[in-house]
Amino acid sequence: MRILVVGAGATGGYFGGRLLESGSDVTFLVRATRAAQLAQHGLVIRSALGDAELPAPPTVQADALRGSFDLVLLSCKAYHLPQVIEDMASAVGPQTMVLPLLNGMRHLDLLDARFGADRVLGGQCVIAATLDAQGEVRHLNQSHGLTFGERDGSRSPRVERVLAAMSTARFDARLSTTIVQDMWDKWVFLASLAGITCLMRAPVGDIMAAPGGEAATLQLLDDCRRVAALQGHAPADAVLARARGVLTEAGSSLSASMMRDLEQGGAIEADHVVGDLLARAGGEAESLAMLRTAYAHLKAYEVRRARGG
Repeated sequence: MRILVVGAGATGGYFGGRLLESGSDVTFLVRATRAAQLAQHGLVIRSALGDAELPAPPTVQADALRGSFDLVLLSCKAYHLPQVIEDMASAVGPQTMVLPLLNGMRHLDLLDARFGADRVLGGQCVIAATLDAQGEVRHLNQSHGLTFGERDGSRSPRVERVLAAMSTARFDARLSTTIVQDMWDKWVFLASLAGITCLMRAPVGDIMAAPGGEAATLQLLDDCRRVAALQGHAPADAVLARARGVLTEAGSSLSASMMRDLEQGGAIEADHVVGDLLARAGGEAESLAMLRTAYAHLKAYEVRRARGG
């Protein structure tokens, strides 16, 4: 199976690197600067679950991309997606599977419109990783899961092939027959985490120690749950119980990566993670006070950032 990994940053570098390490036929679609860095230093993964040093991993740039691939593993920030779609387009042929690892659901609409829904799988990952100043992938926790599946819930021969390709790699690969619900479950949790930690500019534990912090957090979670229910994807009670537990854990240092991006003055996925959830509420949006407040806060940050403030 020929696999194109779009990007070799924290997420693409980790999962693509693990696939390459296991012997899969992997090529990384990267910019010229990252290609030069990988050619000189290799793809390096530092992880408590096992390091990897992969010299001169195969790379290609968009203008040199030729021929279709069996699988395109897509991990990028949502605000880069339109350009990434153009960059990867020539790699998508009649039999290509596109496996996106972005958060939310908006990216599926864009990918479906360009490549056709029959080529786009559902997918998500759970990992905390970053790219350090030397270009090494730093895996920050014990989680490294990648879940994927057909959006109609079937176990097709093609996703079984994907599972076979991933089964020997050093990460937790799972073929799901409920991938769309899995994606909604993650979205509800992530929008709640990102919304509340950005709004409060604090990790979970500090929010719990503040008067009214727990009530605000749980109200935001319920707003997100209500949108999912309106869309026919209400999280199960057990899923919500786990989310409540994580979001209200006393002393927790957990915060969303969006909060870290915001505090560093970087671009954020406000529209993709929080705004799109609000948009899908339709006429119910006015009743979702915490979700609307979180989104307004993020958009105000983007306005200030755009004018250099």
